[in-house]
This record gives sequence, structure tokens and C-alpha cells, in this order.
Amino acid sequence: LSTIEPVITEWEVPEYFEQHKPWYQERQRMLDDRVRARLRRLSTRLGSADWLDGAFSAGDLLMVQVLRRLTGSGLLEEFPNLAAYVARGEARPAYGRAFAAQLAVFTAQSR
Repeated sequence: LSTIEPVITEWEVPEYFEQHKPWYQERQRMLDDRVRARLRRLSTRLGSADWLDGAFSAGDLLMVQVLRRLTGSGLLEEFPNLAAYVARGEARPAYGRAFAAQLAVFTAQSR
């Protein structure tokens, strides 16, 4: 998680704050490559397993939350085992409860 989330966060910044910059597309391609490199390592680590450490764990819950931030980018889909991993994680009742609890905090703070 600590090697995946920072590059995904860095990847998100231009999307929100730098789209109007003349160097945006070049920077985004570079960041895409950084994310791909991390995803490649994670994909190799996961292999054909369902979960990162045997049984579903809090680590999987957190990793799925981070990886789903790539939804719609096409990056995750380049690694079918990771796309399937995220889908499995999102389908878990524990994931749904954790996501709903997090959303409730954000919703309450926005009022």
C-alpha cells in the first residue's frame, strides 16, 4: 500500500489542478508510466491469488480503496488480475460497510 498510494496520489494531482497547463499531457504520460510500474509489481505479487495475503484482510480493503481511484483511466484494466481483485474487493460486504462509513463522514462534514 505504501508503494502504490503515493504514485496514485501524484497521478491524480494534474487531473485536478494542472489540466490547463501546456505540459499537462506530457506530465500525465510520465505519471501513467510510474503507476504502471507499480501496478506491474503488484500484479506479479498478487499473481492468480484472490487476496494479497491469503485470506481477505484489512490490507485488501485498503488496497482496493486505493486502486479504485484509477477507475476510468484504463490503467487498472491493463492488469486483468488487478481489475478482478478490485471487483472482488468491492463485492465484499465488509468493503461496502467500510465505504459507506467513510462516505458518511465526508457527507456529515460537508454540511
